[in-house]
Amino acid sequence: MPGIRRQARIIALQTLYEYDIANHAPEEVLQRHAEERNLHLKVVEYASELVLGSYNHLADIDAHIQSAAREWPLQQMARIDKNILRLAIYEILFNNTVPAKAAINEAVELAKIYGSETSSRFINGVLGTIFNRAQEQPTPTAESEVK
Repeated sequence: MPGIRRQARIIALQTLYEYDIANHAPEEVLQRHAEERNLHLKVVEYASELVLGSYNHLADIDAHIQSAAREWPLQQMARIDKNILRLAIYEILFNNTVPAKAAINEAVELAKIYGSETSSRFINGVLGTIFNRAQEQPTPTAESEVK
């Protein structure tokens, strides 16, 4: 049986995918998954964090995707790939409870399971670009925070 975080990522991915396809309210979709599958509370809690975090930062996350994958407009991108990217980017840039490389590895694994033959390479490339850019950002110094 997969670990709590992997289960949560799978449920979060399915929830975001349904939101993307059918525009169903993410909270309701997540609640339905939790009830139908009798999920462990920790799985539901982390899935909720991922879904709501991704949803609340969607415009920002999508801007990162477009910037890192210029040749693939969001509308043309496979929906499963787009939603795997959204989850991973949320974990890398906004969550900070998981090491970025672990989030990237998990996203690549999800892509291997749910995506096409080329999804895992595509996901890895886009996330690698976003991760590298995040590493290049100067971190605020104590002096710049005092202003």
